[in-house]
Amino acid sequence: MKILVIGGSGLIGKKVVNNLRSQGHEVLVGSPSTGVNFLTGEGLAEAMVGTDVVVDVANSPSFEDGPVMEFFETAGLNLAAAEQVAGVEHHVALSVVGTERLLTSGYFRAKMVQETLIKASKIPYTIVRATQFFEFIGSIAQSATEGQTVRLPHTLFQPIVSDDVAACVADVAVQAPLNDTIEVAGPEAIHLDDMVRRYLDSVGDSHQVVTDPSARYFGIDVNDQSLMPKENPRIGQTHFKQWATSNAKL
Repeated sequence: MKILVIGGSGLIGKKVVNNLRSQGHEVLVGSPSTGVNFLTGEGLAEAMVGTDVVVDVANSPSFEDGPVMEFFETAGLNLAAAEQVAGVEHHVALSVVGTERLLTSGYFRAKMVQETLIKASKIPYTIVRATQFFEFIGSIAQSATEGQTVRLPHTLFQPIVSDDVAACVADVAVQAPLNDTIEVAGPEAIHLDDMVRRYLDSVGDSHQVVTDPSARYFGIDVNDQSLMPKENPRIGQTHFKQWATSNAKL
């Protein structure tokens, strides 16, 4: 099977590429560094020739409202058009659990537009929504830091390691399209403030985490449903403690 991985040089993309290649598939990395620019269209048609599956795990370099919307809308339209011409049989995209509940954020509005474009396309699809990655917990802490204090709400979420997300995406890519959305989450539901405390402790960071009901998640008001998967998500195998032992860094 020939598979084009858009964003194949990023955190998730590299893992998806390696996973699929280890299974014996022909995998092409789609990124500007490999001559495949999904924003300008350069090299996209050539990369699509003979491609059975397109996996899109690319992410916007900017989270600002205008640029992030332009990124996902432009990429979505370009990919759909090229896939239609090439006769691609399955489009797989990585999105975020809770996207429809976080639309006060420009980033999540853009992700919703991406999902809508995929569903409107004539290409069979599967959307994989993942919860927050362990690797991004440090960024969550930094976004909520004021001096030596980290202010976060006592909100439930169910983070997952990127390896488990990539494994799920790779598995979905070689299966028949679902024309639906599935969710993948980590094995443990925990409150956001408690997880950041565990993370900071694991990396030896002395910042104090303060539970603040009025605190926001990247500027978004959240509750116990906002970041949590729906019933029966796919569950990753790696617990935070396993990952933190050898991987957590400031």
